[in-house]
Amino acid sequence: MLRFMPVGDTMTIGSAGEHTWRYRMWQHLRETYGGPFALVGPRETLYDKAMDAPTSYEYADPDFPRAHLAGWGEGWLHMAPLIGEAVRSYRADVLLVSLGLIDLGFYTNAEQTAENARGFVAAARAANPKVRMVVLPVIPNVRAESDAEFAVQVSRFNELLAKAVADLDEPRSPLLLASPPPSYDINLDTYDGTHPNASGEHKIAEAFADAMYQAWGLGEPYEAD
Repeated sequence: MLRFMPVGDTMTIGSAGEHTWRYRMWQHLRETYGGPFALVGPRETLYDKAMDAPTSYEYADPDFPRAHLAGWGEGWLHMAPLIGEAVRSYRADVLLVSLGLIDLGFYTNAEQTAENARGFVAAARAANPKVRMVVLPVIPNVRAESDAEFAVQVSRFNELLAKAVADLDEPRSPLLLASPPPSYDINLDTYDGTHPNASGEHKIAEAFADAMYQAWGLGEPYEAD
């Protein structure tokens, strides 16, 4: 049994009525991974905008393993202290991580965010020395188009993240940097300039799936339905 744990912020938890890229990934793995697997994590809900809380189970299709470690408004800063216990408790083998936009937008600069990412990796490995991780760089959102300093921070963080991945990668616990979806367009693949719509969900899932296939031979290349 290979256990995947999606870890992320608003783009990963999703909100009421959505499928989420987690669902798209589950569909892909179900069709292409030739062995038993599960999505694991301590949380299952979507974010409920009306209640301003992560309390919704109203998935567009709720019939899938919904477990995750993602939160609306949470970033590397928040997940680094939680990941060790989550990996240990749910015996995660592969972490699919999409974090950083919230950190840079509200909490930490690029350098501080990169240090929190390194702390996250260390904590995950302390819980499982053989854990594998796939990390998605920050996809610039609509704010980056109007806030030049924020755009600089996003670009700088992505450079530091790539360096951290190169520094920390090791054979027994591979650390993989996924490529941002090349065709991702915030005007077409999000509903508000930040959060993915259906096409954006597919493209984020594709980024993770193709990285695992290319680096580890896991599954097959992603094909959207």
